[in-house]
Amino acid sequence: MAVGGDDDDSMERDFAARLRLAHSPSQAPPPSTASAASSSPTAAGGIAFRAPQEQFTASDFELGKIYGVGSYSKVVRAKKKDTGNVYALKIMDKKFITKENKISYVKMERIVLDQLDHPGVIRLFFTFQDTYSLYMALESCEGGELFDQIVRKGRLPEDEARFYAAEIVDILEYLHSVGLIHRDVKPENLLLTSDGHIKIADFGSVKPTKDTPIKVLPNSTNERACTFVGTAAYVPPEVLNSAPATFGNDLWALGCTLYQMLSGSSPFKDASEWLIFQRIIARDIKFPQYFSDEARDLIDKLLDVDPSKRPGAGPDGYSSLKKHPFFRGIDWKSLRKTRPPKLAIDPNANEDEDSQDSNWLSHMGSTTVNQQSNTVSNNGAASSSEVRSHISKLASIDSFDSKWQEFLDPGESVVLISKLKKINKLANKKVQLILTDKPQLICVDPSKMVAKGNIIWSDDPSELSVQVTNSSHFRICTPKKVSTFEDAKQRAWQWKKAIEDLQRRQNC
Repeated sequence: MAVGGDDDDSMERDFAARLRLAHSPSQAPPPSTASAASSSPTAAGGIAFRAPQEQFTASDFELGKIYGVGSYSKVVRAKKKDTGNVYALKIMDKKFITKENKISYVKMERIVLDQLDHPGVIRLFFTFQDTYSLYMALESCEGGELFDQIVRKGRLPEDEARFYAAEIVDILEYLHSVGLIHRDVKPENLLLTSDGHIKIADFGSVKPTKDTPIKVLPNSTNERACTFVGTAAYVPPEVLNSAPATFGNDLWALGCTLYQMLSGSSPFKDASEWLIFQRIIARDIKFPQYFSDEARDLIDKLLDVDPSKRPGAGPDGYSSLKKHPFFRGIDWKSLRKTRPPKLAIDPNANEDEDSQDSNWLSHMGSTTVNQQSNTVSNNGAASSSEVRSHISKLASIDSFDSKWQEFLDPGESVVLISKLKKINKLANKKVQLILTDKPQLICVDPSKMVAKGNIIWSDDPSELSVQVTNSSHFRICTPKKVSTFEDAKQRAWQWKKAIEDLQRRQNC
């Protein structure tokens, strides 16, 4: 047995205790899930889970492409080796969750997803954990994000936007009927099935109302509902003014999303979050001339500064929203049986994703990690070698595609990787920017698969720094060169944080 085995077990038990779930005895599950929950295993604290906590490990899965990356998690395509079933595996960093006080968000997402039952809500199948990570096996949506469709098509035809908006309305009506405010509705959290139907994901910011039939954490309905959560471009003015959360928050985000589908950009887009917030508060919105009168009228009403006046939030409920002229022709009862718009395929998609090299999984095996991280300081804190192995463990999830391995040194893993647009004076070029745990910043020409040189690394922020212009644009600055990049996924702040985190870790 590895020297650090007992300490690793202690860490897992401690984190499990922090994640222990409890509920109010007076609460009952919603009717649609009560029967499913009644026969499932019961967690500590009394909540009966439909989706069980399993004893799996990451090595039980063949991990494929990355679906998305968040502040403390990554979602990857995962095929169970023994069954062949494919999931979207959400992998969450325990250390970050604890440090940033995100445990309540993780609990809430797990509990809420387990109880929801709607074709437009992503399904949770099971969970498991190891020393360093929590795992949620979610329904895999092979059509990608709605955001990707907007980017690939430039903007959506009104008929397509109408269909997607109708499915989002149907989802929000369900969530609001069970007393849940999502609080982070946006194209990146609206996923598409392989045949093109919408499913909503990411319930980490969900806010239950006091009359929700959903079992939730004690006091979660009494906590301040005016806490700032969500994404800048979709946040309603009342949240910026510290008003409590209401169903109207989601309807404002629906209006922003519809605007983005029809125009290709969010209605309050600007150079910084501060400027975005100023435009939201001033309700500084400009409608393109090609918007139909019906689309313009609906968006105008959804973006009303008074949340109670937004269609769907008033005394008539969702009836007034569904009867709006923009939705003329929508068969609400057969929406999920209606043929969805044709998906635009990523021209750079790997045609053989299932046959990708999985040698990088050796970084993630529990035995390997325990052997590498068996040095624990006297006070029980993780040693620097343990931290480094954990960085490698998490980072290796990005190393799934064997075609990038040739640019890495033996044992080196990817921390962050994106296809970006490098902004030059004469012409813009697409580059694959790779941040590794060595650390290195590698630029690759993705069309020719040729390394275009490294950005010189330094642990000194005065010699290597990242300046964020807005969520899509950032500069990496060194004494000899300034490189400017555009990220269509709007992850500029994520690049800044990842680089600065590695600089701090190297200086520890």
